[in-house]
Amino acid sequence: MEVKRRTTKSLVAKLSSVSEQTRTESLCELRLISKNDPESRALIAESGAIPYLSEILYSPSAIAQENATATLLNISISSREPLMSTRGLLDALSHALRNPESPSTAQAAAATIFSLLTVDSYRPIIGSKRDILYALVDIIRNPNSHPRSVKDALKALFGISLYPLNRATVIELGAVPALFSLVVKDGRVGIVEDATAVIAQLAGCEEAGDAFRKVSGVGVLVDLLDLSTGSSGRTKENAVSGLLNMVQCGKKDVGEYVKEMASVVRNGISDVAENGSSKGKKKAQELLKLIDSSSGMSEYQEMQLENAIAQSS
Repeated sequence: MEVKRRTTKSLVAKLSSVSEQTRTESLCELRLISKNDPESRALIAESGAIPYLSEILYSPSAIAQENATATLLNISISSREPLMSTRGLLDALSHALRNPESPSTAQAAAATIFSLLTVDSYRPIIGSKRDILYALVDIIRNPNSHPRSVKDALKALFGISLYPLNRATVIELGAVPALFSLVVKDGRVGIVEDATAVIAQLAGCEEAGDAFRKVSGVGVLVDLLDLSTGSSGRTKENAVSGLLNMVQCGKKDVGEYVKEMASVVRNGISDVAENGSSKGKKKAQELLKLIDSSSGMSEYQEMQLENAIAQSS
């Protein structure tokens, strides 16, 4: 361990060298070490690398930016607190998102933010950085964004939206049209699943009603539950979650409209209630109860009763 510590300190010291070649070689080595040796991540942070790495994110050099963001991402896997306690780190990541010298930089910056968001207490802090939120929304809105960058930006937006007070800001910055555009126009299953996961979270605030209405969002979620569309199981569960959140968190007229629209795809919701994950089943059953709250026994309950009768005969 002592050898590793000395090696790390030597590499970090070279980050302040006047020689660009020396700095670049050190960066490449730190990136490699932090990727392949989990123990080294804390050592790199303890050696004072994070302020240097943050500053390098402003570099016009694509190689420098890429290696610095990748190293920060690797460090964030096991040493998140040193990152968040470094003054200016979030601003540097925001710059890398908005001014990447290569797609890899934007991807690694978004992935680093998502990694930090796995800590509950960091979500309101990161959510207060409107420039980060806007940069993430811009990535998913831009048709020229690299697919990997889009996926990492979606994951980061999901993490941000897990904190309820962040949702209205994400909506205000234009996320809803961008998200539904991905769902409707992007054929990649993983992208659609991640986009609907964010949509489901955003649906859990009152501001979602108007934003979803402008893009016929409820109709899109309902279509995803139509058994003929062939949506993946995760996408269908996200659609159920989104509709349920709108009923529970939206205004009364929005909730009634959602229940009316969702009633058209009872079979799809029942399918999730029967075959989804434990969490998906629970949400689908709750949505069916809300849909049928004023019309007696729900279709799901009828199906369960019919199955019980068939098994006993």
